[in-house]
Amino acid sequence: MLIDSHCHIYDEKFKDDIDEVLKNAQANGVERIFMPNCDSSTIEAMIKIEDKYPGTCISTMGLHPCYVKKNYKDELAIIEQWLKDRPFLAIGEIGLDFYWDKTFIKEQEIALRQQIEWALHYQVPIILHTRDSIDETIAIVQDYTTQGLKGVFHCFSGDAIQAKKITEDLDFYLGIGGVVTFKNSGVKDAIKDVSLDKIMLETDAPYLAPTPYRGKRNEPAYIRNIAEFLAAELDIPAKELARITSRNCDTFFDL
Repeated sequence: MLIDSHCHIYDEKFKDDIDEVLKNAQANGVERIFMPNCDSSTIEAMIKIEDKYPGTCISTMGLHPCYVKKNYKDELAIIEQWLKDRPFLAIGEIGLDFYWDKTFIKEQEIALRQQIEWALHYQVPIILHTRDSIDETIAIVQDYTTQGLKGVFHCFSGDAIQAKKITEDLDFYLGIGGVVTFKNSGVKDAIKDVSLDKIMLETDAPYLAPTPYRGKRNEPAYIRNIAEFLAAELDIPAKELARITSRNCDTFFDL
């Protein structure tokens, strides 16, 4: 069994062949797919997929930092209402992104802290987006760990020191995706001393397809490539890696 802990399967890039994509995922051992939200514009499509494929595609709720703009308060109000209306297994994806646009850095931090407060209130973990902002995000998360905050640094691409801080000091997970298969990414070296108990696998589809699909549309089935690559790097059977990382997902999402 494999679990894709982070996948935007509701994205427009899947609108024409979603059934085929999910059949392919199932054929490759993928039993569950967790779908992080982006903003109010993606909720309807995400919930629709969840309703169509119950138990397989599971929604989480949050405001992605790249979607934090002038109207971020309105967006947060919509997220808050959804959290009141029904349960979600996690809040995400949330965080900081200093790569694309630094116009709303202050607002990103406000939105992140507000959503962390909601996670603590509802006693669910957070899914963190940390592009060019790992250290800054660690610093913010440290303010809440004594309150029992749990989470995952999705699409981890940092170094060994950051990996240790996240998994040992914060007691958070690392989401490992297709980037680990890239020749010069350095991710496999950064996580070589990280306990497997702190690793979850993800695709972040339709983005960041692993080798040999790099540059093409990513999809949940390719998590098998990620698992096989990482297992070979760690010199353990791929089935054992799948078992451990799937168990970690079940623990993380409290299933």
